[in-house]
Amino acid sequence: MERKCRHVRRVKQYRYKREYRRRGGKVINVERRKISRAVISRLPRYYRYLGDLLEIGVERISSNDLSKKMNVTASQIRQDLNNFGGFGQQGYGYNVKYLYTEIGKILGLDKTHNFIIIGAGNLGQALANYASFERSGFVLKSLFDVNPRFEGMAIRGIEVRMMDELVDFLKNNDIEIAALTIPKSKAIEVGIFSLRMESRLYGILHIQI
Repeated sequence: MERKCRHVRRVKQYRYKREYRRRGGKVINVERRKISRAVISRLPRYYRYLGDLLEIGVERISSNDLSKKMNVTASQIRQDLNNFGGFGQQGYGYNVKYLYTEIGKILGLDKTHNFIIIGAGNLGQALANYASFERSGFVLKSLFDVNPRFEGMAIRGIEVRMMDELVDFLKNNDIEIAALTIPKSKAIEVGIFSLRMESRLYGILHIQI
């Protein structure tokens, strides 16, 4: 399956500012700085792999061991993480659970993000049945389609609504993301529509087979 992601709003250079409370109660202030897109793109990879380590009970890992699994040099890993305060201890490495939690905060995964799916066909239903989204903080609120045969259907208890209900639903619910499982031509129409109505959608994700 080929996945194509198109975000409505322009991606800007990331600026980061946060205080981290480390072991022993010490507070480290991280200056406001520009973080390269390359660093940002690697954070989800770190997060996924650390999650895998947690599942098998790994408590700590060195940058050298992490580099072998990630195909990134140990030096690059340390540089990436130092942009956000470091997290490691010399001679100890990284506490897997702590690092996983902190990267999750950087990625905004410590909060919930409501999303909808537009397109309730096979792909939309498969996406709705993917429960791992919720473990990462993404909460599916509804599905939408133009086909009346889907009206009233429930997937994991989540109702499928008709497209003519979309405007009111977006106005009355705090939806940040729309996942489109519809043809490209229709996806463009939905993207333009969301901009015209000035919805609070953070982004639109277009998924195609």
